Amino acid sequence: MHNFNFLSKTPKEIDKLIAARIRNIRRRRKISQKRLSEKSGVSLGSVKRFESSGEISLISLTKIAIALDLENELEGLFEHVPFLSIEEVINGEDEKTES
Repeated sequence: MHNFNFLSKTPKEIDKLIAARIRNIRRRRKISQKRLSEKSGVSLGSVKRFESSGEISLISLTKIAIALDLENELEGLFEHVPFLSIEEVINGEDEKTES
């Protein structure tokens, strides 16, 4: 599979790259769009639109990921985000003490 670099990409380009990854996984597993629709509970039209344009709701993307046994990939999303500044580190510590 391709390694996509999201740096300097527009949101639309990122969405299309994610859709391409999902399409490649679906094809690799020999699952038709119709079967993915049935398995995920996402309409066939939404699956087709997602794969061609990258447009999909977050809940539908989550359902598709679960149907393809990719929920661990979603679980790790934004899990290990580095701090961008010392101020962000301090703010993160403040949140820990407020909890």
